[in-house]
Amino acid sequence: MKFTIEEIKAEHQKVKSGADFPKYIQAIKNRGVSHYTVYVSDGNTEYFDQENQSESSGSKYDVLIVSENVNLENFKSRLKLHQQGGTDYLTFCKDCADNGVDGWKMDLNDMTCTYFDTEGHNLLVENIPSV
Repeated sequence: MKFTIEEIKAEHQKVKSGADFPKYIQAIKNRGVSHYTVYVSDGNTEYFDQENQSESSGSKYDVLIVSENVNLENFKSRLKLHQQGGTDYLTFCKDCADNGVDGWKMDLNDMTCTYFDTEGHNLLVENIPSV
């Protein structure tokens, strides 16, 4: 395993808003992360390398209840606001929970982000902007 959770956390500390996100993705990709999954309910993130070995971050905040009702249009508008730097990470996670988004999978090889609901259905796939 090339990366440690501590290294990833150090890179994540540099992210002040969604606008800083592309630099973060490039930094952790350079450290050997091939993909990761974020779970909105508590912020736990599981990071994988090319050999599919993983490290988990553990809970990052108090548990959020993820709605079973998906409101994709509202989520898209909140996502856009976040990507433009209008909200912080915790606010974005609360927006996800309120709109039925259970988490997201980041594929650093394909450079895509796939948001999913509580049943595991894909709701939205976006390309990750490059730096």
